[in-house]
Amino acid sequence: FVGTKKQAQEAIKEEATRAGMYFVNQRWLGGTLTNFQTIQKRIKRLKDIERMQEDGTFEVLPKKEVVQLKKELERLEKFLGGIKDMKGLPSALFVVDPRKERIAVAEARKLHIPIIGIVDTNCDPDEIDHVIPANDDAIRAVKLLTSKMADAILEAKQGEETVTA
Repeated sequence: FVGTKKQAQEAIKEEATRAGMYFVNQRWLGGTLTNFQTIQKRIKRLKDIERMQEDGTFEVLPKKEVVQLKKELERLEKFLGGIKDMKGLPSALFVVDPRKERIAVAEARKLHIPIIGIVDTNCDPDEIDHVIPANDDAIRAVKLLTSKMADAILEAKQGEETVTA
């Protein structure tokens, strides 16, 4: 789930979490897909700092270092929090505004990852594999469409569990 515009941030986080999917709702870091190895190093750093905070290493370190680590943790959590458990590349990308998320769309295109997108009249639908024509500026429209997408994902997961059982 990708949606960094103000109207979409909350809905993206909420619905992606509900569906157990990964999300980017702050800023798309260039190379998130095409340079995934480097992004994984940053994710590892995020997990290391979280572990340090939990196991009490912060109490041993000087106050200045702890402040710097907390700042770094906050920043990493802000940008990578939604993808910190991602092990590999996604099999599809759901984008709220392809014009604003053009870097994400370009990366997915390069890696031949299918893109599902909420496309407004100001976007080029040729870049998107599965177009959902809708207003990507209205908070309620974005919320409705992301919740339907999350429902579909949950339904598909449930279908998989039934087949394997």
